[in-house]
Amino acid sequence: MILALIAALPSEIKPLIRGWQKRESGSQQVWSGRVGTVEAIALCPGMGAAAAVRACEAALTYGIDAVASVGYAGSLSCGLQVGSAYAIREVIDAITGERFATDTSQGQKLITLNAVAGPDEKRKLAGQHQAVMVDMEASAVGRFARDHNLRFYAFKAITDGPNDKLPDFNRFISSDGQLRTAALAAWAAVHPGYWNALGRLGRNSRHAAEHLAAVISHCLEALP
Repeated sequence: MILALIAALPSEIKPLIRGWQKRESGSQQVWSGRVGTVEAIALCPGMGAAAAVRACEAALTYGIDAVASVGYAGSLSCGLQVGSAYAIREVIDAITGERFATDTSQGQKLITLNAVAGPDEKRKLAGQHQAVMVDMEASAVGRFARDHNLRFYAFKAITDGPNDKLPDFNRFISSDGQLRTAALAAWAAVHPGYWNALGRLGRNSRHAAEHLAAVISHCLEALP
């Protein structure tokens, strides 16, 4: 099996792809390596559905059999520990209501939104869909897998809790799904009330990436 791992940002899978071969493929950077016995490639096109679809289309040229949405997610439940990582069994598109079952028999339920969710939006999503975490890409990857007869997996790591007060990151995401880090840093410099929260988010994200790599490796090693 050849698996394509689709992450929004390289930092999300940095521990997993450490030592992998990196090359340019058109406008995409592609890493290739192995996870256990599974041959894999990894692409990090940016945040949002459109970026995820572009990466999936690029991955098709590698003769993939499966695709996985991997990376960070926000928690909708106090029962999920920040920094932890999970396999996903079902993905719900918050806009269309579509549901995409993964090829993992056990795991959590994830909902995909078309923007970074704040605390109020998280409470609303949790109540409407009984999902426990939210991201911006998994449903697009699930739909692509369905339409192209590929196996579908999803693995997500929690970077922030349901009540965490963070900046509105949506204003710092470019039209092609890239995080405008310089603009975010300039904004944060004059908003000291968010410094502690952003510091925690950075630490949580590093821990989450390490745990995500471990969960992906464990799950893929168990594949038949």
